[in-house]
Amino acid sequence: QVQLVESGGGLVQAGGSLKLSCAASGHTVSVFAMGWFRQAPGKEREIVAAVSWSGGITDYANSVNGRFIISREKAKYTMYLQMNSLRPEDTAVYYCAASTDPLIATLPDGYHYWGKGILVTVSP
Repeated sequence: QVQLVESGGGLVQAGGSLKLSCAASGHTVSVFAMGWFRQAPGKEREIVAAVSWSGGITDYANSVNGRFIISREKAKYTMYLQMNSLRPEDTAVYYCAASTDPLIATLPDGYHYWGKGILVTVSP
């Protein structure tokens, strides 16, 4: 019903920056919130940041707060994650997710649609 496609991943040195994009298509009118999750090898998928689609209210994981900025362009139905001051521990597969719940969820189960994920690698 909703398709999500991430772009912008890659390799960056510690201290550098990357910007991820997520384009939504399909039945996008049902989307109330979108978020970025990440999963490192051997670890559980965790929230990075989320944004409500209408009001632009944001929420961040403590580990990225002050370094990452989530934003969205409502007309384009595109979400972004500007990642600054990257650290090796930020290395993970990053997933774009969308929810039909009007509340901003912080757990993966709160999101209905998922992108395939893109790899972000931060070298020491």
